[in-house]
Amino acid sequence: MNFDLKHIWHDMGLPSKVVALALVIMALMSLGVLFERLIFLLRAKAESRAFAAKARAMMKKNDIVGVTRAAVAHHRSPLSTLLHGGALKYLEYCETEHQDNLGPIEAARREMARKAEAISADLRRGMSILASVGSLAPFVGLLGTVLGILGAFAKIGASGSAGLSTVAGGIAEALIETAFGLFVAIPSVAFFNYLTGTVDGLERDLTHASGEFLDELERAHDPIEGESTKTSSEDMPAARRAA
Repeated sequence: MNFDLKHIWHDMGLPSKVVALALVIMALMSLGVLFERLIFLLRAKAESRAFAAKARAMMKKNDIVGVTRAAVAHHRSPLSTLLHGGALKYLEYCETEHQDNLGPIEAARREMARKAEAISADLRRGMSILASVGSLAPFVGLLGTVLGILGAFAKIGASGSAGLSTVAGGIAEALIETAFGLFVAIPSVAFFNYLTGTVDGLERDLTHASGEFLDELERAHDPIEGESTKTSSEDMPAARRAA
């Protein structure tokens, strides 16, 4: 009996081949999600660092409109998306009165909370695929194992002999399906845990940054509320065009 993979694939029955192909597809999906998320998160971190430096300089000058313009320039950054929404809402409430009677700071806080939920969903996009592959692949491999063992018993019944040459192919097929399922599942779980930790860290940074931004808004708004509101109102059309 030849135990090389090509020979085993040739000897596999159709159901076992379907299981093996399903595992290959799951492995490719897992790798696709991993590479897409890594590129997305690395780009998001780089954009956020660049935007944070500009936003910090703008806030020192109480230039809220400048923050919105910088956010548009760094639109791939989750931080810019978060602060852009808060800054626009702040300027909107500084310009006009609203029936909800919210102040500009509270309106900005609520808008940023809504943005944070959308950003969190975007950061975790596709990660459910990794979780599904990690949990399902061992069972798919186990299915292949069962099919391989059934095939081995079928050969025994057909030949009337239980010799090694009769059952070895089915046993090897079954063991390979099990190993393949684990080979797909283990990296998927590791990738999922790594990406989850990375996204959790980004979300903590966003929470911290949003708190700092609201503190800066309060500092800029309270002592010179009239002047700050006036300046913001004059620049509001430009900010909306930038958005």
